[in-house]
Amino acid sequence: MTPALSLRDLGWSPFLQAGLAPDDLAAAEPMRVAAVHRTGVDALGADGPRRLATGALSAAEIAVGDWLLAGRDPARVLRLLPRKSLVTRRAAGTGATLQLVAANLDTLFVVTSCNADFNVARIERYLALARQAGAEPVVVLTKADACPEPEAYVDRVRALSRALQVEAVNVLDPASAARLEVWCGRGETVALAGSSGVGKSTLAGALTGARLATAPIREDDARGRHTTTSRSLIRTRAGGWLIDTPGMRALRLADAAEGVAATFDDIGELARRCRFADCAHDGEPGCAVGTAIAEGALDPGRLARWRKLAREEARNSATLAEARRAERGFGRMARRAMAEKRARRGDD
Repeated sequence: MTPALSLRDLGWSPFLQAGLAPDDLAAAEPMRVAAVHRTGVDALGADGPRRLATGALSAAEIAVGDWLLAGRDPARVLRLLPRKSLVTRRAAGTGATLQLVAANLDTLFVVTSCNADFNVARIERYLALARQAGAEPVVVLTKADACPEPEAYVDRVRALSRALQVEAVNVLDPASAARLEVWCGRGETVALAGSSGVGKSTLAGALTGARLATAPIREDDARGRHTTTSRSLIRTRAGGWLIDTPGMRALRLADAAEGVAATFDDIGELARRCRFADCAHDGEPGCAVGTAIAEGALDPGRLARWRKLAREEARNSATLAEARRAERGFGRMARRAMAEKRARRGDD
């Protein structure tokens, strides 16, 4: 049975306190979402764990890590509290909706491995995800023990940004994995993001002591199978919380223009020096981006990756906006139909 914890232990902060009205706690208590189910949530509070009905909300509107006000009788969600960070992605498949991944994170561990899985473009994608969410990204390079030169991988990541935190670890060595505990202390919340087979479940087990399912990777491309199939809030050894997330082999960004800009801020800084405000960085006179490439100060591959990710983000965001307009239009049509039906009943 999970022991009772203080709100501070669970991650309560002045930010959350500021979101409460003076009488909010008269008939409700703040709790944190540990797992989301179809019709309810598992939540943790100062009086221990409880299962809550979602109330007027749908399960799709609630994320693991959310803080909420819970009614005591009946036990149900009254409302969500403001989020200080929220990780989202465009839903897999052809859906035009945003999927909630995790809420109220302090740090997002972007996990990849020192083998064929390593992919700079994928790392940049996850960095944009973290920065859009409002979480600090830390790149964790796993399987450093099986790589003859892990420092080369560290250098490739640091080339993206000298301010970026990077750790190369052996997740099977407790002392090595413990270097990440500086981000996992009391009240701190972290999440793991990365493709399947990079050691996320093993790393989660090292940080929490929980036994999580793992699966072997394929030898031909170092890719793995999904082992984590749902999200949950797990206590870390250092006193914080970890949200274990399923592997995201196809991460599609949407509503993340600010995150993309922050990830490629070096290109943005160069672009502000271009002669023309609408410079396309494609041979125009006075283009600072082109000059940086010619002088070897900017990798042309990074410019190409920025263009690709920015186009994808804009396309996905436009699709979401169109879907939202369609939903609003359908809602208005349904309300008109109901009003006309009630009017006809009145005539009868």
